[in-house]
Amino acid sequence: MQDSPTKTQTVRIERMAYSPSAIAKADDGKTLFIDGGAPGDVAKVSITEEKPSYALARIDKIVEPSALRTQNSPACTAFCGGCPWAHLSYEAQCDSKRENVIDTLSRIGKMDKAHANEIVEACVPSKRQWGYRNKLELGVKSDAQGKLVLGMFAEGSHDLTPIASCPLANKFIEKTPKALQGALRFASGSDSLGIFRIGIRASVRTKSTEVALWTPPSAFPRAHVANTLSKSGKYTSIVRVLADPGKARKVKKVERLSGQGCWEEELLDTRFLTSAPSFFQVNTAQAEVLITRVLDALGDVEGAYIADLYAGGGTFSIPLAKAGADVVAVEAASSSVADLRRNADINGVFVDAVCGDAADELSALGTLDALIVDPPRSGLAPSMIKTIAKAKPGTIVYISCNPATLARDIERFGQAGYQPKRVTPVDMFPQTYHVETVVSLVRAGKKHAGS
Repeated sequence: MQDSPTKTQTVRIERMAYSPSAIAKADDGKTLFIDGGAPGDVAKVSITEEKPSYALARIDKIVEPSALRTQNSPACTAFCGGCPWAHLSYEAQCDSKRENVIDTLSRIGKMDKAHANEIVEACVPSKRQWGYRNKLELGVKSDAQGKLVLGMFAEGSHDLTPIASCPLANKFIEKTPKALQGALRFASGSDSLGIFRIGIRASVRTKSTEVALWTPPSAFPRAHVANTLSKSGKYTSIVRVLADPGKARKVKKVERLSGQGCWEEELLDTRFLTSAPSFFQVNTAQAEVLITRVLDALGDVEGAYIADLYAGGGTFSIPLAKAGADVVAVEAASSSVADLRRNADINGVFVDAVCGDAADELSALGTLDALIVDPPRSGLAPSMIKTIAKAKPGTIVYISCNPATLARDIERFGQAGYQPKRVTPVDMFPQTYHVETVVSLVRAGKKHAGS
């Protein structure tokens, strides 16, 4: 009995998608998305789900393995989905990330593909391909016996995969999940204590390590939990974040249970203290690459008036101020604004930190020499791009974690008179499809912030 040509067929995989999947063409010309594939693989696949314009398929057998496959991945028994590109050589990962940026600029941003290929630089590789993460975020559930379980949620799912360790995490926290699970089971007994999320941060540079327990506002045995966790690891800070569960996770308060009450990291000889709810880049060494690329794109900033939108705790604002710029930073999260002001003080610089919505605050800033924008994955609203254009910055540096919304916004900036001059993918997340991208956009007649 022969296989149905519509359900089972042999295909050659062409490239990686901006997802865990690889891409191939089915016999009928439809695009196939195939998990676990590598460009160049010849594989026998079965279609698992049909859509009008594409289909999902699984690999039944690799007939001819791609030369881009690797056998050098660390052993990991969790299979939580956090390393979907681990079967690719690292060079292939970086090449695929650059190709995905070019593809989105062409397909979504309507840029000529030859021009996109010209302005998109090689993806800047990470110094560490494993053990690079300074942060782990763990979900918390109870098993069938009512025991607390720590793990990772599969992408786009509420299914929790228990993990004991994570090879992506740095050496200080790689095996922390198992230790924390044991300690919290002892501390909580048959009660979960309401913990729904745990954040762990550790710095190889400062040796600072923080555990953050996320719970709803309620009674909590602070001293008992802090004492138990302190015996399970060398933590410089243990905090409790009082917040409502769910996607919004509105933070109401942070309680220091033990130690410093925040996490400490260093970037380019600059000290950063970060509270548990605040954002900080998870790959420290590559965060320095981002900062360097931003400074290079702006040129001489001495005396330049620069706005930093979605500024976080000052990753870009503070190095700019140290370089002599007059910086106003806008951030909506109050915890990040408090961090930014504290970080400016401890580094001996002044940054005008404004807590508010970037769109609302920008219109009051007047004409700018340059502007930095590091928005969420959703990118910028059309009205925000128009407001930025009205401020007439000579240079805009856009840092993006989503090539699709970046491409869309670059096209909109083009309509507002700004053209991309350099696009640099930076690999912040080895073994995954995610990529950070730094783009410099220049208004006609302007080259640098200080010009």
